[in-house]
This record gives sequence, C-alpha cells and structure tokens, in this order.
Amino acid sequence: MAQILVRNIEDTVKERLRDRAREHGRSLEEEVRDILRNAATAPAGAGGVGTEIAAIIRDAGGPFPEFETPRDWTWTLRDLEGPETASG
Repeated sequence: MAQILVRNIEDTVKERLRDRAREHGRSLEEEVRDILRNAATAPAGAGGVGTEIAAIIRDAGGPFPEFETPRDWTWTLRDLEGPETASG
C-alpha cells in the first residue's frame, strides 16, 4: 500500500477531521483514508445534492426545460432603503 504525507494542514482542519472521525467511531487516519477514497472514486464533475436534483428535473422535461442549470437564473435585489420603505 502507498503512503502520502500531507504537510501544512491548518490546525482547524485537523480538528474538524478529528471531530468527524470521532463522530464516525474511527481513527483520524481511517477517516482521512475514507475521504480520499470517496473523492478519488466520485464521478468527474459530480455536484452536490442541488445539482443532482436539478439534473433529475431537467431530464424529466420540466418544470423549466429551457434552463440548462439553475446557474442560468438571475436575481435582482431591491433597494430596501429607497422611498418605498415605510417609516413609522
């Protein structure tokens, strides 16, 4: 089996990994192995849950077949400090 030495990991990252390992009932080393194994076997370009849901909806033909991905949406923020703001 191969070995990898990773240097200069932030203390906060190490602590989060240690906490995660503790939650899963395993050693820090086994937790990191599992994370690396999952990352190495994930399909290229895999997205999060939202990306997967959008793909399912898109593949089913709706409700917005004209959008390729949710990233096509644009958002406009209203000026809440403008004259429409009620003061009282």
